[in-house]
Amino acid sequence: MSKTAQAMVDLYIEAEIDVLAGKTTVINGRQFTAENLQEIRAGRQEWEGRALQETLKAAGKRRGPAYANFN
Repeated sequence: MSKTAQAMVDLYIEAEIDVLAGKTTVINGRQFTAENLQEIRAGRQEWEGRALQETLKAAGKRRGPAYANFN
């Protein structure tokens, strides 16, 4: 079963909360503890980007480069 990007964001947020509370959590078969907090946060940020892309795609928009006007 494939999860949506938002479901993965929610999973990483839950893991972050659990680890901050001193618990051990498992994501996709990997066990995470307080030592892995940076890794959990990096994973959450990656999935937040994917979730944003899914949202923009569903709305018919795309995230492209921003251009500055120096005139």
